[in-house]
Amino acid sequence: MTSQGPDLQATRIVILGGGPGGYEAALVARRLGAEVTVVERQGLGGSAVLTDVVPSKTLIAAAEWMTSTERAAGLGIRFGVPAADARPGEAGDLVAPGISVDLAAVNQRVMALAAAQSADIRARLDREGVVTVLGEGRLDGPRRVVVRPRGGEADVVLEADAVLVSVGATPRELPGSPADGERILTWTQLYGLQALPEKLIVVGSGVTGAEFAGAYNALGVDVTLVSSRDRVLPGEDADAAELLEGVFRSRGMTVLSRSRAAGAERTADGVAVSLADGRVVEGSHVLVAVGAIPATRGIGLEEAGVTLAPSGHVVVDKVSRTTARGVYAAGDCTGVLPLASVAAMQGRIAMQHVLGDAVRPIRVPDVAANIFTSPEIATVGKSEAALQAAGSKYVTTTLPLSRNPRAKMLGMRDGFVKLFAHPEAAVVLGGVVVSPRASELIFPITLAVSHRLTVDDVAEAFTVYPSLSGSIAEVARMLHHPVD
Repeated sequence: MTSQGPDLQATRIVILGGGPGGYEAALVARRLGAEVTVVERQGLGGSAVLTDVVPSKTLIAAAEWMTSTERAAGLGIRFGVPAADARPGEAGDLVAPGISVDLAAVNQRVMALAAAQSADIRARLDREGVVTVLGEGRLDGPRRVVVRPRGGEADVVLEADAVLVSVGATPRELPGSPADGERILTWTQLYGLQALPEKLIVVGSGVTGAEFAGAYNALGVDVTLVSSRDRVLPGEDADAAELLEGVFRSRGMTVLSRSRAAGAERTADGVAVSLADGRVVEGSHVLVAVGAIPATRGIGLEEAGVTLAPSGHVVVDKVSRTTARGVYAAGDCTGVLPLASVAAMQGRIAMQHVLGDAVRPIRVPDVAANIFTSPEIATVGKSEAALQAAGSKYVTTTLPLSRNPRAKMLGMRDGFVKLFAHPEAAVVLGGVVVSPRASELIFPITLAVSHRLTVDDVAEAFTVYPSLSGSIAEVARMLHHPVD
C-alpha cells in the first residue's frame, strides 16, 4: 500500500455509493466537520437496503413464521381445526391445515419496508447536511468525481480532498444463461413474483442460496438445491452445515451435492437447468445464487491509480486505503467480507483516518456473521477449520440446543452452541451458535472474542434462567480447567 498519513486539512469528501459503507461514512465525516456529497445510482441504502439484505431478511421473516408453526402442534396449539381433525406431520407433530401464503402480499410488504428504510436514510443524511446526488458516478483522477445525473442533465463535476468508493457488487449469472426476471432469476429479482413457484431450483449452496432455499421451502415451495460441493455452506462450520443440510432434507428439500450447474434455459412452461455431468433438472423457476461481481469496472479506478485484484475487487488495507492517495474503499467492492456491518465499519474507519480522528483498524476475526436460515447459524472469531489449518492449539466443547430448558419449552430441537478456546490461556478464540435467533445469541461470544475474555470470564457472568443464552455460559463452564 502507498504510505500516507491522515490529511487534517481534508474537508471535501465525495462518496461514490450510498449503501451501508457510504451512508455510515457520510455521517461520520459530517460529525467530524467535513463537507460531504454522496453519489448514488439507485437510492439511499444501495442494494443492501433496496434489493439485498433488507428485502431478503424481510422475506425470511415471513418464512420464519411458517417454520415456527411447525412447532406449534407439539406445544398443544391447533390452527382452525379441532384437535381430533389434525393430522400427523413428518416429524411426528400434528400439523393443522388451512395456512397459506400470499406471496404478492409478502413481496409488497418486502418492497414497502425497503423503500421506507431508504427514505429514512435519506432523511437522516438531509438532516445532517449531507448532499445527495442521484446518478452514475466515476472517478476522473483521485480527487475528482464526475456524475451523470438521472434525467440526462449535463454532467456534474465534484472536486474532493478525499474519495470513498463504496459501489458494491452485482449478482453473477450462469454463463450463457442471462437472468430474465421471469423464470431465470437473480436474488434481486425474486420480489416481482406474484405467486409461489411450483418448483424452484436454487443454484448455489453458499449463504445466499441456502437462505433463499430454506425460506421458499418454508413457504411451501418444492425446492431443489444444486450444490457443486460435498455439502451446503462449504465455507462454514462443518457441524453447523451438516445439521442444516439434515434439516433441509427432513423438510422435504431435494439437495443435489457435487452437482455443478452448467446453464439454464427457458422451456415451454418453466426452466431446465443443465448439470455438468449431463443431467437436467426441470422446474418452474430457477434462482441463480453463485456469487457476486464487484461493480468496479468502467468507473475510472485504475486510471486514478487504484489497484484492483484479478477478481475486480479494490485492494485496501486495514484502514480502508487504496493504492491511490486520498482514495478509500469500503464494502462488497473490496472483497474483505460481504457483510453490511463490515461495509459500514470500513466506511467509518476510512473517514476517521482521512479526517484525523482516532482509528482502530478493522480486525476480521472480531466480525460476527449470521446466516438467516432456520435454524440460523452465527459465527465469530477463529473457525475450527482455520485453527486446524494454522496448527493452533485449541480445545472445544459443543452443547446441543435440545438440552437447554428454554429450548425445550419453545419446542426447539435443532441446534447447538460451540466454543473454541486456548488450552492454557483459556482465552475464547471463536464460537458457533446454531439456533433460532442465533444472530442475537452470538453477541456475548463476540464480546468475549473482541475483548480477549477467558472461558471463566464468560462462565462467571450471570445469565437468566431459563434462557437460550444460558447454554453459552454452560459451554464456557465445560471448558474450565481447575487450578492445580
